[in-house]
Amino acid sequence: MPNPSAAMLVIGDEILSGRTRDSNMHFLAGELTKHGIDLKEARMVSDDKVAIIAAVQELAEGYDHLFTSGGIGPTHDDITADCIAEAFGAAIDVREDARQILQAHYAQSGQELNAARLRMARIPDGAILIDNPVSSAPGFTLQNCHVMAGVPLVFQAMVAGLLPELSGGEPLLSQSLRVLRGEGDIAAFLSDLAARYEDLSIGCYPFQQNGAYGANIVVRGAEGSRVDAAMRELAKEMGL
Repeated sequence: MPNPSAAMLVIGDEILSGRTRDSNMHFLAGELTKHGIDLKEARMVSDDKVAIIAAVQELAEGYDHLFTSGGIGPTHDDITADCIAEAFGAAIDVREDARQILQAHYAQSGQELNAARLRMARIPDGAILIDNPVSSAPGFTLQNCHVMAGVPLVFQAMVAGLLPELSGGEPLLSQSLRVLRGEGDIAAFLSDLAARYEDLSIGCYPFQQNGAYGANIVVRGAEGSRVDAAMRELAKEMGL
């Protein structure tokens, strides 16, 4: 049985403008690989209602899981929760369990749970809360869409709590070999190797260093013995 599939949607003008560098996709990809969920697609979209809704509907339809990051804070441009609700045809309002979480957090820190902060307790009907052990404001899961914060520390904590609740498959194993040969010199062999190991993913990633051309060859697969066998053939062909 194939592993569950996933997509990620990174939401925010600050990402697309270059003001903020996204690190959440890199983190999620690594964690999903270890959990046996295959990340098949990642997109970035601006804080635009129509664009977010369209992307959510398409990606949620196309994959077993959709993970989003960004746009669930207290300010006017944090529109992700509303967009997710509309994408799935769900009503949204302040939910009592989320409100209580925020109330306890702000009471402990001596701050007021004002109207802006209360926006973070607006949860679509039917959603399940995702715990936020860092700053308390919860994310949520609605159908197969997991909605999380954009701040990397918070996003990572939410992922850590969420993944054990999701069914995974076989973790993807990988090995790599660095060779000082150009892609054109090794392309024919790699094509033949890939044809004989159709259950594996074999990637070639070129580099140039000190005037010399080379490539990092990465072999990925769920079965360790197959990865080992392909790597042995690769090393032998490269004279290593």
